[in-house]
Amino acid sequence: MNDDLTRLQPYPFEKLRALLAGVQPAEDKRAIALSIGEPKHRSPEFVAQALADNLDQLSVYPTTLGIAALREAIAGWCERRFDLQPGALDPARQVLPVNGTREALFSFTQAMVQRSADALVLSPNPFYQIYEGAAFLAGATPHYLPCLAENGFNPDFDAVPVAIWQRTQILFLCSPGNPTGALIPLETLKKLIALADEHDFIIAADECYSELYFDESAPPPGLLSACAALGRNDFRRCVVFHSLSKRSNLPGLRSGFVAGDADILEAFLLYRTYHGCAMPVQTQLASIAAWNDEEHVQANRKLYRQKFDAVLEILAPVMNVERPDGGFYLWPETPVDDQRFTRELFAREHVTVVPGSYLSRDVDGFNPGANRVRLALVAPLEDCIEAAQRIRSFVTDL
Repeated sequence: MNDDLTRLQPYPFEKLRALLAGVQPAEDKRAIALSIGEPKHRSPEFVAQALADNLDQLSVYPTTLGIAALREAIAGWCERRFDLQPGALDPARQVLPVNGTREALFSFTQAMVQRSADALVLSPNPFYQIYEGAAFLAGATPHYLPCLAENGFNPDFDAVPVAIWQRTQILFLCSPGNPTGALIPLETLKKLIALADEHDFIIAADECYSELYFDESAPPPGLLSACAALGRNDFRRCVVFHSLSKRSNLPGLRSGFVAGDADILEAFLLYRTYHGCAMPVQTQLASIAAWNDEEHVQANRKLYRQKFDAVLEILAPVMNVERPDGGFYLWPETPVDDQRFTRELFAREHVTVVPGSYLSRDVDGFNPGANRVRLALVAPLEDCIEAAQRIRSFVTDL
């Protein structure tokens, strides 16, 4: 058995189940879950129809590289979304379809890390747990960069010692962040690209929340935008991860892509050929329909805006909570310990949230997620409003 398995911590939801074990919630209140970030808005019917129309493809072995039409649709979407020059992304060499960003982030790390005693994989803290687990199982050590309010909930990259950059093999970014919702500014992305050149590491940008933002006239930039602004047309040392799960409310489709540096993707494709993770052809054809349509994505953002507006109006008077730059999470401070807050809220109000400390790691005795909770505004508007009202009542009585 792989000894590195012993380095893995229980997943946050395992910790949450243990925390709530034995707690009897109020019987007169129905359960409302704000814990799991699973989109609940209706999936686009035209995508489901495309999937149904192509079920004859069940008899076809899919290729790891995917069909050309999907890679072309993805490249076209990237050009439109991130203001790239026409033809900037070569669909044959710079785009790979993947079964959602989770499996891609994990497998990418296995393929890219060169095992050594001093290998580091850097990630924000708090963070998506796959970054840590992937680093451990690739034989590297995670290095956590705290995301604090005083720095806009982004890591203070200027504070990272040169000695750490020199050992870095992969820098994970998440923008908008999970759970903070913070966007990494374009100028910061440019600085990070320069650091990657100087110290020879890969920037892996997890942008699965990139299409959940508030201002329709100002889509947030991504790592590809920074490359384009620098005239870096080969996207060297840069890869981005995108998914239809949040953008299109299709978590069950398990469809996304990786795009960027052609040399990196060539090596990753070799790994994936052995990994056995080809996307079914009918899923690819349904994905083309999703990437080629923006109307349903705009409607999705409108629903989230309504929920943020309503919930913030209820919670802002009693909690220190801010509208994020993007995503579908709120990251409020708690007036008591975040685990106590979560357990007692569940007991009294039958509302489930995630303690912030479960999404973070202690570094030098400090946990940047402590005394915060993550609220996923994925439930219907009425449920989010009722949950916010219950939380407000609970906080007021503390």
